[in-house]
Amino acid sequence: MEREVDVVVVGGGPVGENVADRARAAGLEVVLVEHELVGGECSFWACVPSKTMLRSAAALRAATRVAGSAEAVTGRLDVEAVLKRRDYWVSDWSDAGDVGWLESVGVVLERGHGRLDGERRVIVERDGDAPLTLVARHAVAVSPGSDPVIPQIPGLAGARHWTSRDATSVQHPPGRLAIIGGGVVAVEMATAFAGFGTEVTVLARSSLLRNMESFAGDAVLAGLRGLGASVRLGASVTRVGRNDADEVVVDLDDGSTVVADEVLVATGRRPRTTTLGVESVGLEPGAWIDVDDTMLATGAAGNSDRPWLYAVGDVNHRALLTHQGKYQARATGDLIAARALGRPVDTAPWGAHVATADHSAVPEVVFAEPECVSVGFTVEAAERAGRTLRVADVEIGRVSGAGILADDYEGRARLVVDAHAGTVIGATFVGQDVAELLQAATIAIVGEVPVDRLWHAVPAFPTVSETWLRLLEALGRPGSPATQVASGEPHDDRASDDPGAAAGDGEVAA
Repeated sequence: MEREVDVVVVGGGPVGENVADRARAAGLEVVLVEHELVGGECSFWACVPSKTMLRSAAALRAATRVAGSAEAVTGRLDVEAVLKRRDYWVSDWSDAGDVGWLESVGVVLERGHGRLDGERRVIVERDGDAPLTLVARHAVAVSPGSDPVIPQIPGLAGARHWTSRDATSVQHPPGRLAIIGGGVVAVEMATAFAGFGTEVTVLARSSLLRNMESFAGDAVLAGLRGLGASVRLGASVTRVGRNDADEVVVDLDDGSTVVADEVLVATGRRPRTTTLGVESVGLEPGAWIDVDDTMLATGAAGNSDRPWLYAVGDVNHRALLTHQGKYQARATGDLIAARALGRPVDTAPWGAHVATADHSAVPEVVFAEPECVSVGFTVEAAERAGRTLRVADVEIGRVSGAGILADDYEGRARLVVDAHAGTVIGATFVGQDVAELLQAATIAIVGEVPVDRLWHAVPAFPTVSETWLRLLEALGRPGSPATQVASGEPHDDRASDDPGAAAGDGEVAA
């Protein structure tokens, strides 16, 4: 069976849904192909379930950090209620809501495994039915996502190891959990299960959260240990197996062993391109798909003459984050429609049909203990790029809003500024509830707002956002000496404390 349509989207996660939605909104006929749940990894096995698993314990910890509410906390975390809430947020792993949404916007769903079969052709292998060949008049967008990397550790394959899907869909948390890895999945799942009361052991080959500023990883290391987790840095796993008691035994290169009930492997991701049929258009199976800023797959047959194949989301390896993939998808869906309908195309940097932010303004939140958020360059990355920097570091706990939020608040903020351009190019915040500080930094970077102008973006008192004022003071106000000497190292921020803040800063109580 063969059918001709305007656009074919392979992969029905949030990224594919956004491509399909934008192309369909322009009036194009769109077919979306998905062999699992429409809504994808993020909705059912990653972002949504993991954050709901983390939230309840975080709220409980927050309550214990404020005198008055701390005395009211008398019970333990209800893990069963947490998991029931998780089940609600993943709709009990039913995609009926997403399927209904596709129908409401006029996108046709084909259930099955889609693979490329030459230029503009997609074969859909359907269970219990004959294969369907879809021929795209205008474009094919592939957004298959990624899978966990499983390292070649002796014995691991037979040890019934967990991946992130197993961890986020758990029904009965184990008494002991070993986690191999030190990235985002490792630290978030360590935080979640430690909050459940599981005995957690993290085995990381180097430091935690290596892609962030080093103080973020240091804070999470302390935070996990404060939750009772064991974190072993520089630990290299040599073998994994199960003993006669069905316990997981993890052997390390220093001769020691870790015994647990389950082992979670969180050592990175790989693209789902092995069975995508990319070889039929001259691309390499199992490899990430290179793209330009419009998500056009570079090197694909026919793409240079008449653009048709786009690779969006994880599969292009630009930024393995749902929100960034959706950003790419919006630009790509609009571009496909513009090209199909003969409308103006804007592919200049920061234009309507490109994902320029992927290069310099990718926001990320790690929901660990404490929260760690970042956008743009770290100091190390900026120095590698040859940028001349001004760097400000402040303790977040020194602003009144943080002290009101939590007694003895601990946190740190860093601003990375391009000394020549005078604009923010990176920011990192670590501490309780810092996720809501991130968008302001993202806007400053994307908008290339001069630091001198940021002095006029006045943070309300008393909020944690006053951290921005402390950072600017550390850099120095235009035309006046710096309040602090900005550096990449921690420093005493007392000199930049807000005078009069303790007395109400002139505010009248409502």
